[in-house]
Amino acid sequence: MGISGFEPTFLVGLEAVRENHGPRLAGLSGRRLTGFALVRFAEDGEWFADCPVVLDFEGVRVEVCHRRFDELSIGWNAIDTTAVITGWEWSEFTPVWSSADERLEPFVGRELREASLLVWCPSGQDLADGAIALEFAFDAGRFCIGNGLDENSIEVGDPHPDFVRHRHS
Repeated sequence: MGISGFEPTFLVGLEAVRENHGPRLAGLSGRRLTGFALVRFAEDGEWFADCPVVLDFEGVRVEVCHRRFDELSIGWNAIDTTAVITGWEWSEFTPVWSSADERLEPFVGRELREASLLVWCPSGQDLADGAIALEFAFDAGRFCIGNGLDENSIEVGDPHPDFVRHRHS
């Protein structure tokens, strides 16, 4: 993707994500969200949801990226959001890092109460069954970075009823 420092390790399933990232996610509790970055196109401001969402909790950055129907990569303090995104000569659009997003902006400056893993468990079978999302809960609300079926999605408020919440550890 041409993103400096982005070397994803995609995991599948609750146990793999919990084992690899549970303690670090738990360690975010009590920290304030001091900023975020996501990739938009310079030409129209459209969010490029295939790229990671970077959340900064007082100097500890968590980098979230979904792909396919069930893969999740969580990175820590690796992506350089000040570096130019390269390798897009094939596209007429220019990807740039942005700290503008109406869904995430209200949470900046707020203290994280808890990070949880959510597992998609629909009543019937569907392609996303078992997909993992990350929920970030603050006193003033919550947001979730989930799998938008081969890209990231961001939802504010209570998660869909088909998600089952699991604590981070």
